[in-house]
Amino acid sequence: MQLIAMNLGPLKPEPQHLAAAAVLFGSVFFLVRRILPRLDRVLEVRAGILEGVTGGPAAELRLEAERIRDKREEMLAEARHDAAQVRQRAREEGAALIAAAREDGVRERDELVASGQARIETERASAEAELRGQVFELASDLASRIVGEPIPAQAATGR
Repeated sequence: MQLIAMNLGPLKPEPQHLAAAAVLFGSVFFLVRRILPRLDRVLEVRAGILEGVTGGPAAELRLEAERIRDKREEMLAEARHDAAQVRQRAREEGAALIAAAREDGVRERDELVASGQARIETERASAEAELRGQVFELASDLASRIVGEPIPAQAATGR
């Protein structure tokens, strides 16, 4: 059986395919017709929610949240400033402690150098005094070696 008498080539529909297509189209049409009202209701609810966000209690909550966020950021900035001041104070105190320790080290070094120089000076003075007492004996021994005769130490003092 042919529905269309003319030759359409590969586009010529068969009756069983047309019947199946009509049944499928009808079922999809009724399904979409039932879903569209629900979809419209969902879209209306969504529009109401969006409208509520831009105005009404949701907008007030959003403004309150923004105020709280601004306040928190202000408190954080203040805390950062306080922390920076504490760090600066700690640096200054550390520098003062280092300077004091350096001064103590320099003072101790100067004391050690002074005491060492005083000790060297006293040892040099005692060694010089000891050598002055022996200088005449050493001189007479040296002169005796050079001359070849013994020279008494008293003769060297009588000069």
